[in-house]
Amino acid sequence: MTRARTLTELLGPAVLVVVTGLAGSLFARSTEIYFINALVAVSIVVALYVFVGNSGVLSFGHISFVAVGAWAAGVLSIPSEEKPGILPNLLPVLSDTTVGNVASLLAAAALGAGYAALVGLPLMRLSGLAAGIATFAVLEITHNLLRYYDRIGPGAGAFSSVPETTDLRQATLGGLAVVAIAFGYGRSRFGRLLRATREDEAAARAVGVSVYRQRLLAFAISGALAGFAGGLFVHLLPLTTEDVYLSLTFITLAMLVIGGVTSLWGAVVGALAVSALDSFLAETENGLVAAGRTLDLPAGTRIVVVGALMALVLILRPGGLTGGRELSLGRLLR
Repeated sequence: MTRARTLTELLGPAVLVVVTGLAGSLFARSTEIYFINALVAVSIVVALYVFVGNSGVLSFGHISFVAVGAWAAGVLSIPSEEKPGILPNLLPVLSDTTVGNVASLLAAAALGAGYAALVGLPLMRLSGLAAGIATFAVLEITHNLLRYYDRIGPGAGAFSSVPETTDLRQATLGGLAVVAIAFGYGRSRFGRLLRATREDEAAARAVGVSVYRQRLLAFAISGALAGFAGGLFVHLLPLTTEDVYLSLTFITLAMLVIGGVTSLWGAVVGALAVSALDSFLAETENGLVAAGRTLDLPAGTRIVVVGALMALVLILRPGGLTGGRELSLGRLLR
């Protein structure tokens, strides 16, 4: 029974990811892009869940690792012969180096992990509001470095000439990989120790658990997954620094809260549900024709609606749509 329950907890999120990928293949490219975006969002939100969901410490800075991963994958995958023309101020070591798609994603994950570990060394000693403010400061610092320091990327401009390799297949496989790693960490000894610190920090310390070390490890793993997701993102769209900043921070946190912060199942459900709503509202902002009528909403409606939905969920169902619980075989059968 325990093995069946464990299998269900993994297969539930994985099946949702696969079904989303298969469903996207039934539509034209103009609609397919929304499914790919949703799958990339799954990777980002699951990365956020690995730290926030298991530690109970809110982080506003995880999009920093997405941005760093995107910059790494983007710069490394642009053909060397094109870099002098589009990125003339790039560091020589970056200007002369070009790698393939898979290598760029692995580099993005490695850099995300390293950056998270570096900033986590001082930050993981903090809790509560102090931790949230400190991680937000990391987001601000990262955003300004990437925006104004053009020795490591396009600066305030947009990425160009990055191979657009993130299709439905790659986004689906990437989402499955992130879900599997998050599940494996959650079921490991380290994941259980971190959740113990979330439930009762004082008791965990009393039995010899190092809260600092467990948080730092989760922060680094989460940073690696976020960096990998950033690599998928930059291979999908020509990103700018604004695309990996406040708006993405808000929407991904909303996805996690609406789905259920403390469960992998909730992270995947929240990412896909809010992505579907966000895509529909994006279409209505551009003028959606349905049943002979045009639905045209003001720009910015998406953020207002998602914000209102998040507030409503927190009031009526604080645990999110899933109650913060993993998918269980018993509830599935019922």
